[in-house]
Amino acid sequence: MLNIRITISILFYLLLATLVEGQSKKQIQYLSGTDNAHTVAWDFWVTGGRNAGKWTQIAVPSHWEQQGFGAYNYGRDYVTYGKNFQFNDEKGLYRHHFEIPAQWKGKQVTIVFEGSMTDTEVKINGQLAGEVHQGAFYRFKYDITDKIRFGKPNSLEVMVSKMSDEKTVNNAERLADYWILGGIYRPVYLEATPQKHISWTAIDAQADGSFRSHVYLEGLTQKEELLLEIKDRLDKTVAVKKFTVQPSDSVKLIELSVDKPLLWTAETPHLYHAVFTLGKKNEEVYEHQERFGFRTVEVREGDGIFVNGVKVKMKGVNRHVWWPETGRSVNRDIDLNDVKLIKEMNMNAVRCSHYPPDKSFLEICDSLGLYVLDELAGWQKAYNTSVGKKLVKEMVIRDVNHPSIILWSNGNEGGHNKELIDEYKKYDLSGRTVIHAHHRPGNEINGIDCNHYEDFYSTKKILEGPHIYMPTEFLHAQDDGGAAAGLADIWELHWNAKLGAGGFIWDFADEGLVRTDFNGQIDVNKVNAPDGIVGPHREKEGSFYAIKEIFSPVHITLKQLPTNFDGAIEVENRYHHTNLKDCSFAYKLVTYQRPDADRAGMDAFAGQVINSPAIAPTKKGVLQLQLINDWDQYDALVLTAVDPHGEEIYTWTWRIKDNKRITAEILPIKSATAVTLTDDSTNYILKANGITAFIAKKTGLLVDLANDYSMKLAFNNGPILTDGQSHVKTTKIGKDGQNQIVEFMLEGSLNLIRWTMHPDGWLKLDYAYQINNPTSYAGVSFSFPENYIISAKWLGNGPYRVWKNRMQGVTLNTWEKMYNDGHAGIGPWTFPEFKGYFSDVSWVQFNTVQGKFLVATEQDNMFLRLFEFYGISGPKGYPQLPPGDISFLDAIPPIGTKLALGINNNAAVNGPAGELNQLHGLTTRTLYFYFGIPKGEKENTQFVMPKINVLTD
Repeated sequence: MLNIRITISILFYLLLATLVEGQSKKQIQYLSGTDNAHTVAWDFWVTGGRNAGKWTQIAVPSHWEQQGFGAYNYGRDYVTYGKNFQFNDEKGLYRHHFEIPAQWKGKQVTIVFEGSMTDTEVKINGQLAGEVHQGAFYRFKYDITDKIRFGKPNSLEVMVSKMSDEKTVNNAERLADYWILGGIYRPVYLEATPQKHISWTAIDAQADGSFRSHVYLEGLTQKEELLLEIKDRLDKTVAVKKFTVQPSDSVKLIELSVDKPLLWTAETPHLYHAVFTLGKKNEEVYEHQERFGFRTVEVREGDGIFVNGVKVKMKGVNRHVWWPETGRSVNRDIDLNDVKLIKEMNMNAVRCSHYPPDKSFLEICDSLGLYVLDELAGWQKAYNTSVGKKLVKEMVIRDVNHPSIILWSNGNEGGHNKELIDEYKKYDLSGRTVIHAHHRPGNEINGIDCNHYEDFYSTKKILEGPHIYMPTEFLHAQDDGGAAAGLADIWELHWNAKLGAGGFIWDFADEGLVRTDFNGQIDVNKVNAPDGIVGPHREKEGSFYAIKEIFSPVHITLKQLPTNFDGAIEVENRYHHTNLKDCSFAYKLVTYQRPDADRAGMDAFAGQVINSPAIAPTKKGVLQLQLINDWDQYDALVLTAVDPHGEEIYTWTWRIKDNKRITAEILPIKSATAVTLTDDSTNYILKANGITAFIAKKTGLLVDLANDYSMKLAFNNGPILTDGQSHVKTTKIGKDGQNQIVEFMLEGSLNLIRWTMHPDGWLKLDYAYQINNPTSYAGVSFSFPENYIISAKWLGNGPYRVWKNRMQGVTLNTWEKMYNDGHAGIGPWTFPEFKGYFSDVSWVQFNTVQGKFLVATEQDNMFLRLFEFYGISGPKGYPQLPPGDISFLDAIPPIGTKLALGINNNAAVNGPAGELNQLHGLTTRTLYFYFGIPKGEKENTQFVMPKINVLTD
């Protein structure tokens, strides 16, 4: 702590030393640390819960629960526990001593709190600094010039009440679907300004270069000069103008124009800064700076939301300010990482749910480019008008000059005090539109309907008009449902509809809290907070990459290379302000590692940068690849698009070789023996090259295995059809060259099972089935103990699992994964999950405690199902799984959504991709099995196998 104090002091005095003589700026001295990673110890007493009733120390800023004090509540505890429940209502008393620099004599000194939960009473040297502040998410300050002492320590006493004395504050902020915490969780600092200074500014900078600003002035005693300079990112002055202000001016409107400024959008976040200098030459002057961007935001009712004259559609997400160890006390690195992750998903917008974020988050949205909805708290109840007016003022004054903020959100889902609507424009010179992020029809405002959680078909209806539709919450991402599942269908509705403005998925991260009362376990309050696209520590779930593909501004619909492929790929530019000629493209031809390789992945043998096509925003064109002569001898084509800022947009892969060619390359084995076919009373017994398979006469199923060279594998009880009943009608045995065959004709949904043993030990299975009714899944299953699995390696899409309505975001490669039991939402947050459905699999090799076995298929488009898992938790897991442990499928189920205890397992409501599978006619597939490691051409002389293994025999 001493080092932090020294560092802050050094920084402060360096700031003083760098001031130009005769010129002053606002000076800052931190009393707390600057963020959750850099704290300062204050004296602390808490009235209830853990460690109550004694003076000790606490890190500031922080939540006291995360420092081992008080008690926890989740905001929906009032729902969980009913009318007799009461929230924990402890109070925290803080004490701290500080000194005022001598250079501050004669200046106005203000103490600033960036955020405190919730009612906060401040005393300086025993005197009240001002009225108790109510509202947990807002910057507030007190002028303490007349209360401080120079040359000796000053005392700061702060009493923070976790629950407010004002019921509407509790209703707006505390009765909410998020964790309820207490304490001074954002920084506290002193500001010093000359008596004559600029207190704040409100800027309106339009796309035509016009610049206006309200300049709020204090302490003027005579006529003064006000100089305005506009500077670009290289600090070059692009415009300058002088104004005169009178002693009576508390606010001055100033205007100038910049010729052809670079415009701010989420795609092109060009920034400028305005330098306001107050004072006359040869006298002390005061300098105030603000960063801003030139852009024009318009809501054209009955049409759309326009930025710089171009209609934009929000590819957005809701974000809580959150970090598991420290709750809502965060730092700039966390904010930066979150913005980068949001942009990595090819999103262009974020809703600050359900309160204003840290200032640094908005600064990063300005500089990296995200459209922001800045929201007044009010989860489902609103502040009263008296409190609400104060908090709107605090929010807007702090945030008004951020070009990233394009709309103000006046509360959430019924937490809308309509008497506050006109308050925003009092402080916002640019007059941003106010919206209501609501969840019931009939609450549209200013031409925008934000109705939450509409499905595909109701969305389609709303988009018919008359209002712009921009859902501020949709596709609730609890567990592994929602988010990208169904997104492609709904996004296409918005993209193609005149009134579609896009929307905001709920939500970015699982709000998992490290519980200091439960030995550091992460708690998501079971069903209430596990609804993120990423985990609590930003672990990427499968929806993350699926969203990245769905929202890719380089939109490619090609699923399979045509037989006459000449390198031409149709592309749609789904940027709003960027021509594709400003992006870069490259392709490579690759071969994938085979099952016997000692690694996974690919080898790239040829590649080429592609001439970027000039395709204007929202237009279509062709990307032309210059293919080398033998391109079709490789396994796959990989195409990567990179944006103008050097960030990957997306990477697509297309097969060149089909599964028949791939399988033909991995089947040859150099050792072989004659195939034998024998039987006993219950089984047919096929054997070759040391491998024995037992096939049940009654059912045609594989029931047992043996191996002369290794442990027998517990893979059996298949093929079981996933749906329908069948029984053996006739059996036929025979030979095909050196191969031995056992064939079963069945009556029912499964029509054929044919086993063929090859001399090299490959066991071939041909099967055919017919499922006539709509079905969740289709294919065959086998049994194998999940707890025997060590890892798996496969050639197919990965590394993430898929659902029928979330097929995006996976890439063809040879993947390898250790077994894990990861669960989206409730943890463990181990991703990619080992278990699930995996698409377009050519072959899979299982590494088990009994040895290895390999399965390959000749046909394309096979899904692999691995073991017991669920997508949505509930009384049972959803969707329902096929029988068995390992399945080879031709169709897989879609996934629905969940909101707290409410499960919607009918994925079809979110679009056609969520409908059940309808297979037509007879479905056939061939699988090849190799159980064990093939015998080499030469005897193994590396070691002598013990005759008895004491662990297994």
